[in-house]
Amino acid sequence: MAKATVRLETEDRQLLERLAPKFGGREQALREALRRLAADQDRKEAFDAFLKAWDEEDGPLSEDEIAAVAKRCGL
Repeated sequence: MAKATVRLETEDRQLLERLAPKFGGREQALREALRRLAADQDRKEAFDAFLKAWDEEDGPLSEDEIAAVAKRCGL
């Protein structure tokens, strides 16, 4: 696999250095971050699909209902 070069701002480098020991190094910390970011995106896409299906079947949810479901799902 080819190595990728990523340029980080000072603040981002400091965050990476702080997290690296917890995840077994800088590369592992970045891999974990990518996995978590992808999982977060997957959850958001599933939530949007849920809302669309709900809307098609039962009509739209109110803003309060959407906020309550999002909070319950950690979104």
